Amino acid sequence: MTATEPFVALVGGFVSFLAPCVLPLVPGYLSAVSAVEADRLGDSGSARRVVLASIPFVLGFTLVFVALGIGAQLLGAGLFRDQFLLERAAGLILVVFGLAFMGLLPWPERLVGAGLVQGARSRGSRMLLGGAFAVCAAPCIGPVLAAILVLAGTSDTVLQGGFLLACYSLGLAIPFVLAGALFTRAMGAFRWLRDHFVAIQFVSGTIMVALGLLLFFGRFYVLRIYLNRALERVGIDGFF
Repeated sequence: MTATEPFVALVGGFVSFLAPCVLPLVPGYLSAVSAVEADRLGDSGSARRVVLASIPFVLGFTLVFVALGIGAQLLGAGLFRDQFLLERAAGLILVVFGLAFMGLLPWPERLVGAGLVQGARSRGSRMLLGGAFAVCAAPCIGPVLAAILVLAGTSDTVLQGGFLLACYSLGLAIPFVLAGALFTRAMGAFRWLRDHFVAIQFVSGTIMVALGLLLFFGRFYVLRIYLNRALERVGIDGFF
């Protein structure tokens, strides 16, 4: 695993947060996990309550995504013991997902499993609600999530595979918690980003395609070279 992959996973999580099927639902989820009415999320005094209530919710979807990352690594290691073949298969899949995310290939975009959310809410479990959120949002954020899972599948160890999906979850969690802490300001900024989601989608898809091509042609190490050079320019030598 190169130092670039965790950063890509982190950015992937943030991009997933801005997805049209995730961002509009954030106020509803914040209200559900904190028991604060949606129209009062921006009131003074509610921020601490919302942030603290969001922690088990974030932990819930993190556990689901990390489990997927571990599963992807085990599957990749089991099906492709030849690292050369694994990287090329992963690179090809990554290119396909990148093109799908750019809108150049069809991809189903709809929420499923609403019953899971209702079941979690009826039990009053914020962690279960977070897990249900991960399952329900998966079809919509599929191209980005699948791309990170492909990278996890090429990892050398189960720990690395889980770590990549933990980074992805962190990228999703940071803006979620930020929305709870600074609801009015944060949602205003997120709406601006949502309005420019097409451009973000295109750039992110292009990055996926580029990573896929590097994997397919066995040139992924080029990222590490350029990263080391960039770090050397700021006085950090031999970090990676």
